[in-house]
Amino acid sequence: MLARVRGTPTLIVWIVGLTGLLVISVMLGVVIGSAELSLGTVARAVGSRLGLVGGVDVLDEHIVVDLRLPRVVGAAVIGAGLAVCGAVLQSLTGNPLADPYILGMSGGASLGAVLVLSTGLGMGAIAGSSVVSLAAFVGALGALLLVFAIAVTRGGVLMPNRLILGGVAVGQLAAAATSALVYFGPHGTADLVLNWSLGSVAGIRWNSLALTGVITVAVVGAVLLYSRSLDAFAFGERAAASLGTHVVRTRWILYTLVSLCTAVLVAVSGIVGFVGLVVPHVARFLVGPLHARMLPISILVGALIVMWSDVVGRSLVTGRELPLSLVTAALGVPAFVWLLRTRSGVR
Repeated sequence: MLARVRGTPTLIVWIVGLTGLLVISVMLGVVIGSAELSLGTVARAVGSRLGLVGGVDVLDEHIVVDLRLPRVVGAAVIGAGLAVCGAVLQSLTGNPLADPYILGMSGGASLGAVLVLSTGLGMGAIAGSSVVSLAAFVGALGALLLVFAIAVTRGGVLMPNRLILGGVAVGQLAAAATSALVYFGPHGTADLVLNWSLGSVAGIRWNSLALTGVITVAVVGAVLLYSRSLDAFAFGERAAASLGTHVVRTRWILYTLVSLCTAVLVAVSGIVGFVGLVVPHVARFLVGPLHARMLPISILVGALIVMWSDVVGRSLVTGRELPLSLVTAALGVPAFVWLLRTRSGVR
């Protein structure tokens, strides 16, 4: 049975099925919301923006094209990116509990966001991006550089154990600094920080999505090219080197790529938990551990999970939206426990 699941024909079935489900989910994600819309209204609104049809209500067009569509597509991009980054870090570190935030970037991003929120700069914008997003991006990269400085040896080698421990240390330091800023900051800072840190795609618009999408697609494409090298790391560094992998260079390239992607994703959505941790294990369960098979499935499953988590979060409670991380955790924890209880789960 498992041999058939991991075979190429079944992989194609999974890819086709999940891709079809993703297309349907995008359409439903645009339709579902506080303002009732139909698929016909969505199609006409998009056609009107493209100049193909006329007579469409201006408000409907604004809701579909300017608000919901970038939000739905952005959720898919964030889910796909986090899933791939988590899969790569789990392979490079040899740690099945690794996720995109293991290198301290979530703490750095939170610190950067709090710095501008506590000083009242969070309402501004630079080049179409919010100051909060830019500060979170800079904070994430700053934390990453500090972790790299801790983990790298004199010979320029990144040590996985040092990376993880350095990430924990930097994350704790950033969390302490964030708490201090919140504690001594103006009244209301805590609420702003809490709303940002729990994750949301409500603020995604086409201008921010364009850059995020380009970087994510570029990183995912580059990672796919390294599928065989990632397979080799499963047997350890010596085995990878004996199979022709340049271990030091490959580590630097992949760590840099996934870290850049994670920093960009955190900047636009805040902290979205459990996706980068759980989705790679789901993909391995479905099609096996080979990265050429597992990574495409991770992309699709990650996109679906975040997209539907957002839909649930903005539809479940009337008059308010649930934080994205709350919904992903509600979905991710049972899935992860089920995988742990399954023989072919986490490995």
